[in-house]
Order: sequence, then C-alpha cells, then structure tokens
Amino acid sequence: SENPSVTLFREYLRIDTVHPKPDYDAAVQFLERVGTELGLACQKVEVCQGRVVLILTWQGTNPRLRSILLNSHTDVVPVFEEHWTYPPFEAVKDSQGNIYARGAQDMKCVSIQYLEAIRRLKTEGKSFARTIHLTFVPDEEVGGHKGMEMFVQRQEFKALNVGFAMDEGLANPSDTFSVFYGERSPWWIKVKCTGSPGHGSRFISNTAAEKMHKVINSFLAFRESEKQRLKSDSNLTLGDVTSLNMTMLEGGVSFNVVPSEMAASFDIRIPPTVDLKAFEKQVATWCRDAGEGVTCEFHQKCMDQHITSTEESDPWWKAFSGVCRDMKLQLKLEIFPAATDSRYIRAVRHPAIGFSPMNRTPVLLHDHNEFLNEQIFLRGIEIYARLLTALASVPPLPAEG
Repeated sequence: SENPSVTLFREYLRIDTVHPKPDYDAAVQFLERVGTELGLACQKVEVCQGRVVLILTWQGTNPRLRSILLNSHTDVVPVFEEHWTYPPFEAVKDSQGNIYARGAQDMKCVSIQYLEAIRRLKTEGKSFARTIHLTFVPDEEVGGHKGMEMFVQRQEFKALNVGFAMDEGLANPSDTFSVFYGERSPWWIKVKCTGSPGHGSRFISNTAAEKMHKVINSFLAFRESEKQRLKSDSNLTLGDVTSLNMTMLEGGVSFNVVPSEMAASFDIRIPPTVDLKAFEKQVATWCRDAGEGVTCEFHQKCMDQHITSTEESDPWWKAFSGVCRDMKLQLKLEIFPAATDSRYIRAVRHPAIGFSPMNRTPVLLHDHNEFLNEQIFLRGIEIYARLLTALASVPPLPAEG
C-alpha cells in the first residue's frame, strides 16, 4: 500500500554513499535506471578519476532557450550508529510515517522528488519550451572540489546552457519554507606559532604557547561579538553573521618539553555583506599582534559573493515566488549558513536558489536519527511539479532573442 515514490526514495536511501568510501557506482546505476524508465537522456561525465557527474535531460521544445538545472549530490556524511534508533542505511519507516536514514534530508529526498515530479508531469502529457537538466554530483559533503567545482569549468556543463538552477536548502520546523538566495563564504585557516623551546620546568620567554594564547583570544573574542550580535537582533539569521570556530589544536612532543611550534585551525563562514579584503586584513592583524613567528595559511578561501535576485522584476524569481503564492507557501528568504554546490553555480554567473520543501520538520542534516516524514516528502513532489511547470515555461528573455 506504500506510495511508489516513497518506495523509490527508500531504495535510494539504502545505497551506502557515506564518506570516506561512498559507493558512487551503485548510486549512478540506480539513478540512471530511473532516468531511463522516465525516457530521459543520460550522460556521464568523469570530472576526475572515480568521480562521475550524471546528467539526465528532459529536452524542451525550444532548445535554444536557457535551461533549468536541478542539482543534487549523491554522497552523505558519516554516522555514529550507536546514537541511531534504527540502522542508518535501512530506511526504516515508523508508525508515524517518518523515514529514518542518513541522507533523508540531505539530500536524497530532493533527488527523488525531482525525478518523481518529472514522472508526474510526463504522465500528464506535459511538455515545456525550456529543457530541464538534472545533475547528480559527487563529493559535495567534502567540499565539492572533485565534483561541482570541477564540473562547472568543463565544456559539458557549459553545453547545458543553464538559465536558472535549484539546489538543496534546509528543513524548517515551522510552517514556513526556507529559501536560500546566497551563501556565506567558507574560510578554513590554520595559524602556526613558533617560539623558544626548552625544559618544562623553566619560565621560558617568547614561547609558541604564549603567542597561540593571544591568537585564540583574538579569534574567539570576535566569535563572541558575532554570537551576541545574532542573539540581540531577532531579524538576523545565522547566515547574516560570521561564524567562527576553532576546530583543531596541534603541538607538543612531551609533558616536560616546551614546544617550538603550535598550530590552531579555524572554520569561518562569512556572509556576502562582509568586505572580504577587510576581513582578511583583520585576520592578519590578529596574527601580527600575537608576535613574531606567527603565520596564517588558507586551506579553503572562497571569495565569490554572488547572490541570486529575489526581486519580482526578475523573471526567474517571479516564476518561483508566483507558484509559492498560488500554493500558499510561506517563504523565508535567507543566506545559507553553511556551504553547498550552489556557490560554484553562482560563481559562473548563473542564478541559483537553495530550496528543500521540508517545513514542519526538525533540521537534522548531519545529525543522529535524520528523518523525513513521507507526507512531507510527497508534498514536495507536488511543489516541484508546480515549480518546474512555471520555470520551464518562462517566456523567452531579451538575451535569448
């Protein structure tokens, strides 16, 4: 008696694409099978060894028009099974219709919702002027560097002729749906401090630890100021402020030896409203103020701050928001607090919206006991079917002749 779309969703959830060894081949074979069943053209692009982007295409009646891109990633983050009520790759459905699995929210639900929305539209005999492409990419959960970041530079991506893209968003525990029109820039910084070594029994001057203490104090004082700014202004969301966390601390060789070097790593997420050059100078000042022998290296430094228009004069946003108004979906426009593959799409000048139709759902991405209710999932298919109908029917734009 289970809805076939739910059955397909649960089948996909059972494919183990967890890092560090995701079974990408099984995921691609599954998705290619579904695409073939739906009569979609299939293309596989190996962006680097062992990393394949699958493209499924529903050709429009006017291929010269810019296309609609529906992106999702196949990989999921690791689990700690001892904290799960049900095995995380069995897609157990409880008596309330909650489906428990890693990837239930992030973001295998969206992949299947795209496909099932297209199935519904094709069954209804629909066709549209604009082509719809679905891309299923690897490695998003480890930065997308061997996935979307490489793919957008390839000729195969350029040939998609993208006009507007949709990618993942977040669940929302309220009746509201979250819509993300931009992202914070992720910076991963490692600060190294060198100083005088010596015996642990002495008061040695100019130690690496003393410098590291100053560095950490400067970074965490800024963290506290941003935390308080978010707390004191109810109009702000997490995506509107800069988050900063110290994630690794390294150094030392023995209890009785003062080390000559220590290192601390920081994960910083910066909203598009911040001047990145000025912020980089601030980081350099914190390091310089800690003393000689303090250096900073970037392990990730995203400098792109493009955002997608949410003005009603924009034809893509007008189509998207118009459907939401017609369906009485209450939207909350936000800057995405973390990072998704949308940043690479926006960086090559294509508008992209992050949207996962999961309201009345706790935010559980990367958390234990990740789940999605089957009724929320099915409602999402209906929402996507309406959105695709509107977006793929946007009239020719001036740049398209």
